[in-house]
Amino acid sequence: MSDLSTTSSPRPVSLFTVAAVFVGFALFLGVVYYFYTSNRKPADARDGVRSTAQRREMLVELRKKEAELTTKYGWVDQKAGVVRLPIERAMDLTVQQYGAKK
Repeated sequence: MSDLSTTSSPRPVSLFTVAAVFVGFALFLGVVYYFYTSNRKPADARDGVRSTAQRREMLVELRKKEAELTTKYGWVDQKAGVVRLPIERAMDLTVQQYGAKK
């Protein structure tokens, strides 16, 4: 049976053990960082845009196309007879249609 009344002083931790713990922790963090960043792509690689000027040009072009689609007539499906109307004309037709029912 062991005697609990006697206390022994703990052994000091060697410098090698401390260094090994830090190296192991650093390796673990390195592996986690590698796997975390290898799956991520930078924003410019996803959409093909590399500068603010290019983004601005694309936005201007997009808004120009949207304005054209909302202000001009055009076919959506010519075989089915579906047309695209300007928004103002579509609102006028809707008011005429629902105004006539009252």
